Amino acid sequence: MTSDEWEQHAGWWQRGFTAGADAEYTEQIVPMATEHLRGCASVLDVGCGEGQISRLASEIGASTVVGIDPTWAQLSVARERGGPAAYCRGVADGLPFPNASFDAVVACLVFEHIDAVDKALAEVGRVLGPGGRFLFFLNHPLLQTPGSGWIDDQILDPPEQYWRIGPYLPEQVSMEEVDRGVRLPFFHRPLGRYVNGLADRGLHVTRMLEPAPPPGFLAMAPQYRDAGTVPRLLVLRAERH
Repeated sequence: MTSDEWEQHAGWWQRGFTAGADAEYTEQIVPMATEHLRGCASVLDVGCGEGQISRLASEIGASTVVGIDPTWAQLSVARERGGPAAYCRGVADGLPFPNASFDAVVACLVFEHIDAVDKALAEVGRVLGPGGRFLFFLNHPLLQTPGSGWIDDQILDPPEQYWRIGPYLPEQVSMEEVDRGVRLPFFHRPLGRYVNGLADRGLHVTRMLEPAPPPGFLAMAPQYRDAGTVPRLLVLRAERH
């Protein structure tokens, strides 16, 4: 992951996506993380940001929770917001933990910002104990394909709105303007790249979820009503064999 952009824009993320500010987190990501992390005694949160998933893991019963992130601006806020989780600075492709250290690893909207994806997946497999689970949240690769977006076609009769998919198969990185003045790098990879990368490292997918956008997101603006059939989120649960 490139940390310079995240150091610069950490405040944007904290204001817009934490502490109940974002419907997709509160209505969808947090409940799904709760379901799939429950019962895990030790949890590693890769790319923890300001710690909301780390705090959640502690709240639902994990006795050991560690959040790791390359960005000081995120880690400082994570520590300020408290809770029993420990936080450290580091990168996903070089996790500073012994083999088989955790029952679960979670990465929430992180791997689409990681360049060294193969090393990062290998590190996840290494630090998971036998039978451990990896909970993998991604912006859906179809949604994040460069050149994709809503098309409002007024030439057709009647007019249509639809989601155009750009060049899905090529792997590429692009700088995306996610908000005014906020540009972040996104690494697009097709879904098979992640599934096969997991399998190659002994992480076998046991659950794949493509939830519809939650009601709070669809209520943000009228145009989102037409987005209810396009998944924004992809969740993979994999287990270490």
